[in-house]
Amino acid sequence: MIKHIVMWKLKDFAEGADRATNARKMKEQLDACANIVPGMFAFEVALAQPGLEATYDVVLYAEFADEEALKAYGEHPTHHALKPYFGAIREARQCMDYTI
Repeated sequence: MIKHIVMWKLKDFAEGADRATNARKMKEQLDACANIVPGMFAFEVALAQPGLEATYDVVLYAEFADEEALKAYGEHPTHHALKPYFGAIREARQCMDYTI
């Protein structure tokens, strides 16, 4: 099994909207990617919450059966279509995949 964790720090203002608005839109778009490929076992998107420690604005946690399932997710048209918008609103991105 592969765990896939991605975190995004968003710009204060981008694409005509503030950080909070873009974070909510990003979450909605990511949520639409849940279960788009076979072998995806978990898919959770969360936003930084007031009062809780967070250095990034949006986090994705997903589990995949194997590298082929993770690759299929990365190449899926629904996922691929998000990249231009995410690139325009992000200040930084961190990703880590690991096998358990």
